[in-house]
Amino acid sequence: MTQPEALAAPATALARLRLYFGRNEREMAIAFFAGGFVFDIFTVGRIDSWITIGQQVLYLAAVMAVLMHLFLAQGAPPPEPAGQPRLWLWYHEYRSAAIHFALGTLLNLYAIFFFKSSSLLVSFGFLAFLVVLLVANESRRFKALGLSVKFALLALCWLAFAAIVVPIAVGSIGLGVFLLSMFAGTLPLAAAAWWIRRRRTALFPLVRRQILLPLAFVLLGFLGFYLARLIPPVPLSIPFIGVYHSVERTEAGYILAHERPWWRFWQNGDQEFRAQPDDRVFVFFRIFSPARFAESVRMRWYWEPGGRGWLLQDSIPIRIVGGREEGFRGYGFKTNYQPGHWKVQVETDDGREIGRVYFTLESVAAEPRTMQIELD
Repeated sequence: MTQPEALAAPATALARLRLYFGRNEREMAIAFFAGGFVFDIFTVGRIDSWITIGQQVLYLAAVMAVLMHLFLAQGAPPPEPAGQPRLWLWYHEYRSAAIHFALGTLLNLYAIFFFKSSSLLVSFGFLAFLVVLLVANESRRFKALGLSVKFALLALCWLAFAAIVVPIAVGSIGLGVFLLSMFAGTLPLAAAAWWIRRRRTALFPLVRRQILLPLAFVLLGFLGFYLARLIPPVPLSIPFIGVYHSVERTEAGYILAHERPWWRFWQNGDQEFRAQPDDRVFVFFRIFSPARFAESVRMRWYWEPGGRGWLLQDSIPIRIVGGREEGFRGYGFKTNYQPGHWKVQVETDDGREIGRVYFTLESVAAEPRTMQIELD
């Protein structure tokens, strides 16, 4: 009797674990989703990494293949277990869960890439849309929806993938490159629809409803977000931007001088800027762009005089070249300024924001001061 009881103990523990997960499925799904999202933010590779791009292609191709099989098998009875290979039965049992896992991974990746490419205030609408889809993808009710929704998610992933990869391949961004990426992103599903029309003509009305119509809606949504300047300018991103009293370029790197007290560790440089006579205000930034990427950006300086909104004070063009792991380093400075609230935005030539920094400027009398030095 002792041996069977010993063998039954692990099964009992496993059963308890399954019971716990079953009773707390919603809470566990949210916890795993949040933990996975935070983990991916710190571990995801470079946006132009061939490994990262290859992973996306693998997931997209797998989801495409399974959804096409589900589409063509609509109305067919499930396979009889008897006489079927075990792998084939396993595929039929877990294919739906695998689809949502792959789509969730892709949406997670694209949410991170777009999040890093702009400030949250500018791209909040588009990122909120992606996050809502991410959370919904984990729900049981959403998973039970039809193929139209699954093809819409796949279309979104194809378009997001193309919006990232095409600018990397071309080496620049802009309206023409974006339209080219949208065309490239529609090709896989459009080619699948064309293939079904050639081979299974009777299914084409279903193709229009379940594949082409969702693709069209997602494409129009992408175009609308882009024209409203809510889609971040991937693959560009600003990992660092700060305010300084001086910036000097040397062979060892950029020497940055500031007088920020140590306890304001959350600020970059002098975001509480005390300007003595003849001081200049420097804004230094690092902007990441892929290798062989060349583009122009603008550093726009805004002043808020109090109750009248932000007023543009200056716009400085800067040419960037990609490939450096830590990002292309650049800076601008201003000599004519007024006390008050300021912000500096780094934008693409078509006005899409990549990053920003706020600071408050106060005019003070000349007095001795000690500068803190950083090397970047």
